[in-house]
Amino acid sequence: MFIHEFCGSWMEHPFWKTKFLLNTAKDLQRILDSGIEEVWIDPTKGLDVPDGSIALSAAEVAAEVEQLLVAEVAIEVPHKPISVALEEEVKRAQQLCARSKDAVVAMFGEVRMGQAIDAARVTELVEEITESVIRNPDAMISLARLKTSDEYTYMHSVAVCALMIALARQLGLSEDMVRDAGVAGLLHDIGKMMIPDAILNKPGKLTDAEFTTMRDHPMAGLKLLKDNRDINAIVLDVCLHHHEKIDGSGYPHRLAGDQISLFAKMGAVCDVYDAITSNRPYKSGWDPAESIRKMAEWSKGHFDQVIFQAFVKSVGIYPTGSLVRLESGRLGIVMDQHATSLLTPRVKVFFMAKSKTPIQQQVIDLAKLVGREKIIGREAPEDWNFPRLEELWSGLPSKNGSYFG
Repeated sequence: MFIHEFCGSWMEHPFWKTKFLLNTAKDLQRILDSGIEEVWIDPTKGLDVPDGSIALSAAEVAAEVEQLLVAEVAIEVPHKPISVALEEEVKRAQQLCARSKDAVVAMFGEVRMGQAIDAARVTELVEEITESVIRNPDAMISLARLKTSDEYTYMHSVAVCALMIALARQLGLSEDMVRDAGVAGLLHDIGKMMIPDAILNKPGKLTDAEFTTMRDHPMAGLKLLKDNRDINAIVLDVCLHHHEKIDGSGYPHRLAGDQISLFAKMGAVCDVYDAITSNRPYKSGWDPAESIRKMAEWSKGHFDQVIFQAFVKSVGIYPTGSLVRLESGRLGIVMDQHATSLLTPRVKVFFMAKSKTPIQQQVIDLAKLVGREKIIGREAPEDWNFPRLEELWSGLPSKNGSYFG
């Protein structure tokens, strides 16, 4: 059969290409060993499904997932109250991201040298990130996503910290638990400091052996932290079990369902979201809204449904930075979420799809235009040659100098 797409993150399999003709027993075994449970096949390029089987097109599945997302989360209040506008908090969050990266680089470097994690420094950093998330979660979460591939390991920890804090608050957890969630997010991947640099920073897909080594990082993280009396059991659990899946196909212990703790379930969702939206040396990150849709496709086997729904409420069906098409034919970038509806964010329009021409930029509040304007779909920036769109929503200079390619 011709493999069109693996149903899961590209980090969960060792294949360089995700589209290829599956015609060897060795490749079949590699897929089975990787833990991937489902794949899309293209019957026009390989053997069809058995006679009598019911097959849905990619468009039909996308529409089905969209309906599920809307039905599950649109009727509830998605966000805790915010006190600062996105445009204002972005400036603070930019400085905090820079300080956070430097702090994590230093802490993780000390771990590599055999020193213990300074829990007081970790807590101080988590408190700063929490304050930013409380003021406006979209700023810190979205900026932390804009990491370059060479700083991924460190900024991924910062991003997951912010996502864990926002999710914990969405779930209504206590202040102490919110702090524990943030610390767990910041330290969840510390075991990667024990992975050789040649594997950790490899600018290409890992070999089977390297892939197996990379999967050892949860156990390595536990070994690094377990003797530190200032690191509590919640942090240790997330470090060890953030790659477990609800259906039991995760690692390292193949836990399933309620065998996985609340915080580890939270860590699994936050880790995957930031990973698939981030650029890597061998693959560009997915658009935030597309990532949410993809995660919804996998969610029944991968994630706890209650946790995933709460996560969507915390970041949005169309997270900040998503490229969307409006009913009017205009393209826009999502600025931030509405207080009570995930379907009506503020959007900055800047391009007309039909004529393929820029238009005057304008921020519109879809909550005030119900019945007259709405989002009708997600768009892939690469399809429109929009390589860097962060300038539009963040106000920060684009690394390419322009948001048009």
